[in-house]
Amino acid sequence: MDVMPLLLLVAGSTAVAGAARRTPVPAPLLLVAAGLAVSYVPGVPAYTLDPGVVLPLLLPPLLHTSAIDSSYLDLRAQLRPVALLSVGYVLFATFVVGWAAYLIVPGLPLTAALVLGAVVAPPDAVAATAVARRVGLPSRITTILQGESLLNDATAITAYKVAVAAAVGEGATWAGGVEEFLVAAVGGVGVGLVLMAPLHWLRTHLREPLLQNTLSLLIPFVAYGVAEQLHASGVLAVVTVALYLGHRAWEVDFATRLQEEAVWKMVAFVLESSVFALIGLQLPIVLRGLGRHTGAEAAWYAVAVFLVVVATRFVWVYPAAFLPRLLSRRVRAREENPTWRGAMVTAWAGMRGVVSLAIAFSIPATLHDGEPFPRHSLLLFLTFTTVIGTLVVQGLTLPPLIRLLRFPGRSAQAETLAEANAQAQASRAAEQRLEELLQDERNALPQPLADRLRTVLERRRDSVWERLGQANPVTGESVDDTYRRLSREMIGTEREVFVRLRDGRYIDDEMLRTLLRRLDLEEAAAYREAA
Repeated sequence: MDVMPLLLLVAGSTAVAGAARRTPVPAPLLLVAAGLAVSYVPGVPAYTLDPGVVLPLLLPPLLHTSAIDSSYLDLRAQLRPVALLSVGYVLFATFVVGWAAYLIVPGLPLTAALVLGAVVAPPDAVAATAVARRVGLPSRITTILQGESLLNDATAITAYKVAVAAAVGEGATWAGGVEEFLVAAVGGVGVGLVLMAPLHWLRTHLREPLLQNTLSLLIPFVAYGVAEQLHASGVLAVVTVALYLGHRAWEVDFATRLQEEAVWKMVAFVLESSVFALIGLQLPIVLRGLGRHTGAEAAWYAVAVFLVVVATRFVWVYPAAFLPRLLSRRVRAREENPTWRGAMVTAWAGMRGVVSLAIAFSIPATLHDGEPFPRHSLLLFLTFTTVIGTLVVQGLTLPPLIRLLRFPGRSAQAETLAEANAQAQASRAAEQRLEELLQDERNALPQPLADRLRTVLERRRDSVWERLGQANPVTGESVDDTYRRLSREMIGTEREVFVRLRDGRYIDDEMLRTLLRRLDLEEAAAYREAA
């Protein structure tokens, strides 16, 4: 097996993603553009998107990282709009886009057109979260978009299976399709509910860092694999487990949390970068199969399908945002009033991604009777152009659209005040617990050490309040910023001394690693406070 193409893909995509951080262009768009540009460079290997790799090996960890960073409580509060988008919109888009493609492309059977509709129906989890993080959407809209993109793949994959069964001649029925969807959805959530508690128990009881990180990396693949073996939705199983683990992450040892966060940030960065680069690299493969379709004809089909995809989302989002509130007193009482600006951003933030392309590449080449699948290469081309169109057009225009709509910004002072109040309550409880512990003779400490514990609590409580105070007139720093900077300077000085002692053979490398790890944890804590 030649590993050089894989190394080139990972190294090149991560380099482009790193460079994108210094530009106003979101990394996904720059990666897709780089993939498109590189795809025709002589000597570049052909990268084929294999659905047997993308769906079971790339999708689970990407879903896991997105879900574990999401808020279970926020998603539960927005469950109705999330369900309307992740289930209702995907099915609506499948039929509308499929019917439109049937009318636009002469000779395309309706069943094959519905396959295309299912393929391009789901907005992508990676694309949505990547752009949402960059542009700073309001928290409610971000939650809805994240929740939709986490759950809609399950709906789309099920709709795709039903549409393909009908297209190849397996005699699929509406009742059978509904039954398959319910089995996949209930089964996927059920597998997640069964697995989440044992997996969390393992995370809280393993003490070996190597085993902890190994388990963390295996969790999304275990959830996905078990669900798929039972013919349930692996997507929903992964999301269910990840939401639970993220919600209960506070019960895990602090060192485990630090290690897992570092590992998963690296994994997510590499996978997201590679996935978007892969999208652009598919251009030669897609164009090579167009066959008898001329450039002008294929371009017209592509533009028409893209416009239908964009318009369909607007047709669904606005009624779904406002009609339930008009029709239900309960919705009006429990949910905040949606705004036309929020609906506009939600409708425009419908970028498609690698999942659509992976599903398109899995469309069978032949029917049951051995005949070629109708317009197979054209369906792949239309999927590719829709993905590129939504990423480029909507991805590039989403940030200026948000600025144009002038969403109310988040109040840094109000957030700091809320943080200070929370820290004050926690510190008071901790001080009370400390005094109770010190009264027990088993916890006897010399007075300087007991005072040091009290000072640490006082410092932690006061540091947040100091952010609301005035800055240093010379440096512009708050007292808290200066404290953290000096703390890091002291840690850096200690680190240099430890290294000199190792170089002078006063301590060995094993002791150096132990001492440096202790300093690294202290510096990480200081950095996280400053972030």
